[in-house]
Amino acid sequence: MIPVPWRKIKSWDCVECGMCCKDYHVVLNFGEWMNLVRNYGVESTIPTVSKLLLGKKRDGTCCFLNQLRGTHICGLQYMKPLACKIWPFKVFDSPKFGSSAEALFRYRDRDFFVYVDPACTGLHWGRPVSEFKHKILPEFVDVAVGLRKNQLYSTSKIQFRPSRNPFRGRTVI
Repeated sequence: MIPVPWRKIKSWDCVECGMCCKDYHVVLNFGEWMNLVRNYGVESTIPTVSKLLLGKKRDGTCCFLNQLRGTHICGLQYMKPLACKIWPFKVFDSPKFGSSAEALFRYRDRDFFVYVDPACTGLHWGRPVSEFKHKILPEFVDVAVGLRKNQLYSTSKIQFRPSRNPFRGRTVI
């Protein structure tokens, strides 16, 4: 699907549907890859000729996707790769898709062009509400450009951390 400009989104919240962990390949940077290999073993990743990817289960879902009482929860909540932290948003320095005026987000005296993957089930379509424009969207941009690591508004409200390493059988501290 082609991403849409942020100004078409009324609000967003993670509904723990797991969609982001099912149909996408997560590209890792080298530091993220090293951290995963150190904590979970090389089996948690998929190396390709040109990219390092987050591992998948046989059914194609992320190897860290867990189900708990009908919701889907990330087992990497405290060490998610950047691509996972900012999904379904995409933040660029220049326009990439569609109307640049609708994608423009002026923040911290800089112009960003923010788009959203319309496949996300946590999107509410319409004119952006204040909380989305002044809390959620700025947090996504801060995370995308490396100014913030901890997420309050731009992540699931459920906190989960697995107690067992799914690849080596050792306890994760």
